[in-house]
Amino acid sequence: MYRPALIATPLIAIAAVTMSAPAPLAAQATGDLAAVQRHLQSVTTMTADFSQSDRNGKVLTGVLTLKKPGKLRFQYQKGVPILIVAESGALTFIDYSVKQVQRWPIKNSPLGVLLDPSRDITRYAKLVPGFDNRLVSVEANDPKHPEYGRITLVFARDGAAPGGLMLQGWVALDSQNNRTTIRLSNQRFGGPVSDNTFRWNDPRRTTTR
Repeated sequence: MYRPALIATPLIAIAAVTMSAPAPLAAQATGDLAAVQRHLQSVTTMTADFSQSDRNGKVLTGVLTLKKPGKLRFQYQKGVPILIVAESGALTFIDYSVKQVQRWPIKNSPLGVLLDPSRDITRYAKLVPGFDNRLVSVEANDPKHPEYGRITLVFARDGAAPGGLMLQGWVALDSQNNRTTIRLSNQRFGGPVSDNTFRWNDPRRTTTR
């Protein structure tokens, strides 16, 4: 049974480049981190296609839908009996193949950085230096809670995107060093998203949440 880790570091190829580059000037770092903050605060809704890969090379695809504050849905490709939904302050993993539901607080997940526009990322995030000035990579984690894992977000500079940055994906690493890479495409911002998008069928009973 396949269980996505969901907390990953960016596109592996990009991460390899950004991790090995010399540190940029402090002034530039401050500006880029502020730009990431503006992007995260200005995005109200987003939909995108995604591909997800783990350290074993297994790849799944699907559609990501985000609505702030606090709502997220990973709808996987046909034939994959899993669903991940964030709503009501909780991140929920549903496995329909075994009728199992797992929930944990969004604040305990690195994905919380994408869902709470009020969070000040300068308090728990840092720039990952890189050679390619077209990209901005930011690593976020809570040093007081290493069990939450860490996430590295990768953005491309794009004047037409919110805050001048386009989220390209992320890499998440959990406390057991399980790595998941998410790559985004066809990103669309600001469109209408119904709250019903984040409802799901509970396999343990016949009603819909």
